Amino acid sequence: MHDPHALVLTAAPGSAAITDAITQAALGVLGGDPEGARWLSPGEAWEACIDLATEEAAGLRDAIETAIAPALVDVNIVQGTGAARRKRLLVADMESTIIEQELIDEIADLMGRRKEVAAITAATMRGELDFEGSLVRRAALFAGLEAHRLEEILRRVTLMPGAETLIATMRAHGAWTALVSGGFTVFAERIAASVGFHAVHANVLEIAGGQLAGLVREPILGPQGKSDALQKLIDEGGIDPSQALAVGDGANDAAMLATAGLGVAFRAKPLLIAQARASANGASIAHGDLTALLYLQGYSRDEFATRLSS
Repeated sequence: MHDPHALVLTAAPGSAAITDAITQAALGVLGGDPEGARWLSPGEAWEACIDLATEEAAGLRDAIETAIAPALVDVNIVQGTGAARRKRLLVADMESTIIEQELIDEIADLMGRRKEVAAITAATMRGELDFEGSLVRRAALFAGLEAHRLEEILRRVTLMPGAETLIATMRAHGAWTALVSGGFTVFAERIAASVGFHAVHANVLEIAGGQLAGLVREPILGPQGKSDALQKLIDEGGIDPSQALAVGDGANDAAMLATAGLGVAFRAKPLLIAQARASANGASIAHGDLTALLYLQGYSRDEFATRLSS
């Protein structure tokens, strides 16, 4: 049985990486000029509507990637066409997704323990260590740090390119947005407010006497907790799971992405990329910025909102 899908090519903004030759090569693999082939943004995003069995999508994607290599272009095939692709709920990881930093590593930097903590963080994001245990282990190393010094980290935080446009555009079109992080509320609440998320779910870093206590409040929001948070938002919003979009970069996002109607591995670790590429509801972005998530939903650049309306 064939179902409607969209082939979406995306590239870095301003790169002009998607040329006419690239689109013609993709059309050659498709075997013709499908209805609805169009530019979403010249040189940056292009799509074509196609009908195929879901199990055929991965093979077609791989064939197109081969045909256009070595272009720095992401190739994804997503389910649905038209308005049905536009999601009503966005749930996003925070660190290395909405922001460019891993903030637990930044705390370690303040204490001169960055190398030690970064190694634990990296192994956890690769799926080599249990998330909850590694978070407790890392937090314990921070005991005694004066809490006011966390402001130094917030001042250094930089947003991932496209983050504000992603949130503003989805909110402008009626979507609910939530930041769901295995990091800490002391950072996540401020970042969520600055970007424009409706809600935030994260871990609480215990502070006592103006210092970090080296403890994380139970229950810890880990991989399953992130998936559960998404499911709760789906249930509370009364929406179909197919209308949920989740994005993340690490192994602790895998369950959350699998729960969503569209789970996007964004500049992600190999384990998460592999999951996204193997999943019927997955997509992977390596070259574009976060506005690529809008193109995956069929938005054109002239529909983007650059700021939240009052």
